[in-house]
Amino acid sequence: MKIEGSIALVTGSNRGIGRRFAEALLARGAAKVYATARTPEKIDIPGVETLQLDITDPASVEAAAAVATDVTLLINNAGISTPTNFLTGSLADIRREMDTHFYGTLDVVRAFAPILGANGGGAIVNVLSALSWFSYNGSNAYGAAKSAEWSLTNGIRLELESQGTLVTGLHLGAADTDIMAAHEYEGDLIDPAEVARLALDGVENDAFEVVADDWSAMVKASLAGEPGAFYRSIGMLGQESEAAATR
Repeated sequence: MKIEGSIALVTGSNRGIGRRFAEALLARGAAKVYATARTPEKIDIPGVETLQLDITDPASVEAAAAVATDVTLLINNAGISTPTNFLTGSLADIRREMDTHFYGTLDVVRAFAPILGANGGGAIVNVLSALSWFSYNGSNAYGAAKSAEWSLTNGIRLELESQGTLVTGLHLGAADTDIMAAHEYEGDLIDPAEVARLALDGVENDAFEVVADDWSAMVKASLAGEPGAFYRSIGMLGQESEAAATR
């Protein structure tokens, strides 16, 4: 899969990582970039073709697919982040997370998979998260939705292999975006432009997975170990929990 000459569609292009994807695609010679958002009038990227797309609205997904019939590269970036826990958080917000990251992404893939197949196979990039692999108190709904989207990514890769469609999962920690600013995150932030670059490099190298930062790599490596050690290392389990774990 080559970026130069490709025809790409990016969901959630009005800001953050989606915007950087659209800019990077143009810079690398994509023949056309459909930059989509729920409110496309907010997209101000020179050189793109704007398109209305709300991934949680099946009619909107269907309408976008009817227009963008030439797509060879699909970037599933659109998402939300609600600071919602399971037991005390809003059930509506928990459902919004799943409706966006899992069902919304699935609807877009189902709409565009036949288009990609008809255009030679192409590629899909799903923007996932280090939270696909662990839970964080305060963002449990987001983590569950991203974990489901990770499983979705692995599943559609198998289902689309026969039509020659590459499916790449992109994992990252915290990026320097409006979402992280809204959450008042104070840790290290990766540049969204670097995230887009690494992901597109991965596509050109037929990568099934791109791990964009050291934090995500550390979280992935921890899956082979005892879960308590990891959660204690990031302060999610305290001394009381540690003592209980040894009894």
